[in-house]
Amino acid sequence: MKAARYYGKEDIRIEHDVEAAQLGEGEVRVAPAFVGICGTDLHEYLGGPNFSPTSPHPVTKEKVPITIGHEFSGVIKELGANAPSHLKVGQNIAVQPTIYCGSCGACKIGAENACYNGGFVGLSGGGGGMSESVVVPALSCLPLPENIALDVGALVEPLAVAWHAVDASPIASVPQAKCLVLGGGPIGLAVVQVLLSRGAGLVIVSEVAARRQEFAKQFGAHHVLDPRSNDLVAISKELCGGENGPDIVFDCAGVPQSLETACKAVASRGTVVNVAIWEKAVPFDPNWLVFREAKYQAVLGYQRKDFEGVIKAIAEGKIKPEAMITSKIRVEDLVQGGYTPLIKEKDKHVKILVDMHA
Repeated sequence: MKAARYYGKEDIRIEHDVEAAQLGEGEVRVAPAFVGICGTDLHEYLGGPNFSPTSPHPVTKEKVPITIGHEFSGVIKELGANAPSHLKVGQNIAVQPTIYCGSCGACKIGAENACYNGGFVGLSGGGGGMSESVVVPALSCLPLPENIALDVGALVEPLAVAWHAVDASPIASVPQAKCLVLGGGPIGLAVVQVLLSRGAGLVIVSEVAARRQEFAKQFGAHHVLDPRSNDLVAISKELCGGENGPDIVFDCAGVPQSLETACKAVASRGTVVNVAIWEKAVPFDPNWLVFREAKYQAVLGYQRKDFEGVIKAIAEGKIKPEAMITSKIRVEDLVQGGYTPLIKEKDKHVKILVDMHA
């Protein structure tokens, strides 16, 4: 079959003789439809392998070269023995690409998203969305209602990251919560949409790039600030009424200044939620939080309930993420039409989707 394969730094190959995986009990064969290109994909391409295994992965037993693509929708083509009855051949689905062992300490307490042996389909082996066929566990398949198109279905995964982050915050217990989102990239913009769908009363976004500032406004942010020309701590406090800062701050930027800003801007007894993945250690003064008696909540990835929440919100019209799709390309044009623009012109794009049937 045809598949995009990752071999290492700046080495992605479109191959036509990749062997399709065998279908096992409790598994589903999916024909991928649309696949998003993620920041992790770009980091692997520019400087990896980092996340992708160079020795056999503890769960998949695979190592590079691997088939890529972990943000994807598709159509069920075949069901393995004992697959759940709610799954049908021909059904449109979103795929939760989480790989977990099920037996480590994290998995035993229901934190499979933080599995000590974990990974992702399309990053850790186990096939990937940029292929003609992928076999995944039936539990990874979430049916899409008829009013959610397959291209939008590929946005469920990044939106689930945002849903998980918002769910971990005190949003449910803070009426009309005042929120600050640092970073207006794909995940930051997803957090904006989820916050508004979950009843946030005020959403402030900090973003440098002009085009992403426009996207933040388009997705409903009440105020969009450029951190280069604004004192975020002072202005966010003023926008929140002048007495206290934002109830919740989401750090989606993952740079030293965003960490400091988040901790200094948050309200007394507020919560900072770290959504970013950090490339290296950064300076941190615990007193930034101590003097506010504030909380610092780290989050990682998502769980099935987050996918379910996103799908329900899109189906009900509470989240309308279609404008996140800024381009669609063929898999044959993956590097030139997808990776290169996202690296060199990232401020112009939110999500580039690979159309596996184009």
